[in-house]
Amino acid sequence: MLVSLDCSTLTLSLALLRADGVLVEERKVGPPQRQSEILPAEIEKILTAHGHSLKDVTGFVVGLGPGSFTGLRIGLATAKGLAYALKVPIVGASSLAALSLEGPENVELFCCAVVKKGELYVGRYKRVSPLPDPLPRGGEGETSMTLAQVAEALKAAPHARMIGPALTDWRAPLEALGVPAQSFLDGPLVPSAAALAKLVTIPPAYSAEALFSLEPHYIRGSGAEENPKFPPLPGAEPKARLKED
Repeated sequence: MLVSLDCSTLTLSLALLRADGVLVEERKVGPPQRQSEILPAEIEKILTAHGHSLKDVTGFVVGLGPGSFTGLRIGLATAKGLAYALKVPIVGASSLAALSLEGPENVELFCCAVVKKGELYVGRYKRVSPLPDPLPRGGEGETSMTLAQVAEALKAAPHARMIGPALTDWRAPLEALGVPAQSFLDGPLVPSAAALAKLVTIPPAYSAEALFSLEPHYIRGSGAEENPKFPPLPGAEPKARLKED
């Protein structure tokens, strides 16, 4: 069995799939429940509901964001810890790309998540069944943009549509900046763990190197890291690495 999860928003998306990728169940658990408190138990619950336990898990898929810094760390740490204990493969994929798999086909999609007030993560995709096609092909890929930049980009692409968690709070401000109402879709609002699993190929065997090197896709530093009052300490950039013998 495969366990797929995404914690890039405040809502946990969790899916259980057969080893061949066929979906068994997907569930979403949102606020006020906190992912840091419920995630391990929810994994156990979805396995137990279908007569399985952790010993039956053959691999993990985890959303790498971009999105909530805290949520990404919770999801990745949990999945990596379990994969390490069980010695099963783990692989990650873009949470914004997963959003695009639930949008309409052959339409440019602005998959947007919240960075902070007035700034969004944006991944531009077109879903060409069965997988997403990143857009613009020669561009910067997933990036962070100010609200004004997103508004101008949407107005310059009248056939494009915006989806994702940023819709909840930022649709009205974008409309106020002149983006027409037809540029927004009602959903999806949360990356789907089931869609996330469609983006990856599970490695044939456990790899400690792959596990330790797997990191969230932050795009930019956290607020604390970018605070000019607290410059980074000198020395090598911290990165996940294997312990050397």
